[in-house]
Amino acid sequence: MANVNKDEEDLRKLSIEMRYLEQTAETLQQRINIMNAAMTDLTYANMSIAELEKEKENAELLVPIGGGSYVKVKLANTDTVVVGIGSGVSIEKTLPEAKAIVTERLSELEKTMTSAQQQFAQVAQRINASRKRLESLLATVREGKN
Repeated sequence: MANVNKDEEDLRKLSIEMRYLEQTAETLQQRINIMNAAMTDLTYANMSIAELEKEKENAELLVPIGGGSYVKVKLANTDTVVVGIGSGVSIEKTLPEAKAIVTERLSELEKTMTSAQQQFAQVAQRINASRKRLESLLATVREGKN
C-alpha cells in the first residue's frame, strides 16, 4: 500500500514537471517564431541595401507601405540610409556601414536562434522521456488499485 502512495506521489510530481516543461517548450517556440520574423525582416533589409548600392540618384523606386500597396519615390541620396539602433532611435549611416550593422544583427540573431532551437530540442526530449515515465507510472498505479 505504501508503494502505491509513493507511485501516486511520483505521478503528481511528474505531472507538475510535465506542465512546466510544456510551458517552457511553448515559450521557446514563441521566441523562435519572433526570431524568425526578425531574421526575415533583417534579410529583406540586407537585400534592399544591396539593391540600393546598384541604384543611381533620382532613380524611381516603389516603396512598400503595407497591405500590398506601394508609393513611387525618387531616390534623393544613394550614399546613406537611416538605420534603427533601438528604442525608436535611428541614425544615418553609409550603405557599407548599414550593411555591416544589418549583417552583424543577422549573425547574432542566428546564434541566438540556434541556441533556442537546441534548448527546445532538449525540452522536447525531456517531455518525451517524462511522458513515457508517466505512462509507466499510470499503469503501475492502476494495477495497484485493482
